[in-house]
Amino acid sequence: MSHNQRSLALGLAFLVTAFPFVPEAAATGIASDYTKIRLEACTQISAADAEEGTFGGAWQCAGYKGQPVYVAEGDLRMFVSFGPTAADEPAAGQTLPNFNTVNETLEWRLRDGVPFATILRWFPSVDESGKTGSVLIVTQLRPGGGTCQIARIDAQANKDANVLARQAADTMAGSFDCSNPPAVMGTPGMLY
Repeated sequence: MSHNQRSLALGLAFLVTAFPFVPEAAATGIASDYTKIRLEACTQISAADAEEGTFGGAWQCAGYKGQPVYVAEGDLRMFVSFGPTAADEPAAGQTLPNFNTVNETLEWRLRDGVPFATILRWFPSVDESGKTGSVLIVTQLRPGGGTCQIARIDAQANKDANVLARQAADTMAGSFDCSNPPAVMGTPGMLY
């Protein structure tokens, strides 16, 4: 190997060591996959309450590799939970205070192919005019009482909302205490 080739090899080795080009998530085996929440393709497990009129029903949908996704509507608010006992998890009772709906695209955060958190966009009402906001909600997946919302990000107040949501999922999921309210990440916006 010539002096120039050795110098180039040493220079490249330094650059790769000093400035790794592999994203941190890829280096730790963290990735994302996406599924859809389409209620018409889900199994309805509870019908709407015709007498009271505030419960709109509950559905079980298939998520990443068949992972159960529980979706319910009550008093014009959505509830979303995950896992084999999703309806009994804390997430099944969590929603935003404003009337809301959810997006159909669900992001699953995976560590070495195993889901540990989800990110879902919710659309809460802002005022009587029908205007809606956009909030990303991060939910940790810990069956047995630990599946709950861990972070909320106002996607209109934070241009890097997706980055903030993934950071929250990757650093908080698995150790978040569900007796605490979800953390508000970034600029609070409508989540103040």
